[in-house]
Amino acid sequence: MNLEFNDLLKKAGIDPASTMVMRHRPTEKALRDVLPWLVEEDPDLFLAFQQSHGPRTESALSRASHLASFIADGPGRALFCGLYRVDGHRQVTPKQFWAIPEFKKLKRFGTRGPRPGQNPLVFDLELLETLYTLKGRLVVGWPGIERSWWRWSARNVFPVEAIHAENMLTPRMDDWNRLVFSWQQLQVMPRSWRETLTQWRGIYYIHDAESNLGYVGSAYGTDNIWGRWSIYAANGHGGNRHLRGRDAQHFSFSILQVLNPDMAADDVIRIESSWKERLHTRHPEGLNDN
Repeated sequence: MNLEFNDLLKKAGIDPASTMVMRHRPTEKALRDVLPWLVEEDPDLFLAFQQSHGPRTESALSRASHLASFIADGPGRALFCGLYRVDGHRQVTPKQFWAIPEFKKLKRFGTRGPRPGQNPLVFDLELLETLYTLKGRLVVGWPGIERSWWRWSARNVFPVEAIHAENMLTPRMDDWNRLVFSWQQLQVMPRSWRETLTQWRGIYYIHDAESNLGYVGSAYGTDNIWGRWSIYAANGHGGNRHLRGRDAQHFSFSILQVLNPDMAADDVIRIESSWKERLHTRHPEGLNDN
């Protein structure tokens, strides 16, 4: 007999008949790219992402006792992110909705929020320890058409396709010369990736897609590249004159060169200057002040 997700629910004492299963795959690319990171790095933001839905989904979720949360893991597959108890809901106005800090933060990733004229329900969800050890490890098959992104568990068959030994929500970081991060991604970057960037000193590049201008910077102090990028993540401009007042949502961050961790600061600055010359990033051609 093949193992199914409903078997796991029943063994844990959860009724599949009142459990809604969601397979999240946001249409907003910025949000879709970081959603697996949110599960691990910002669970409150991932929770908020699931607390508000369109009217049809609201109606169904208000009848559920539990929510089983998955994210898309390729065609016809879903990766388990957690099991939540549905503890009720409250109705809010659009103004009240956008006053909630987590929803304001989600807006940076493109969340559209309530539909015009809609006073949405905000659901109270409690993450349970039930099946928690399977978070990021359990993969199930998603039945039928993928457009149906939520289903009642008891009415469907979700075959268990894999139980990975390791958590798959945070993949291995790519080689440094292939990395390109948005400003939004810096804010929720996986901890292990931040730790790696802390070990690297080097020359980095910021591209402003709105103006098509660039900025070259160097990192050789405390926490190296992540030490600098964490400041941009916090305020968008990092204290740089020609980045102030610009919309950081149009910024992308990449690494031009990784340097020896023992290199003297003067040598790092000399290499940084060379990159500024080659990429023409000094104002007014670019966004560097000097």
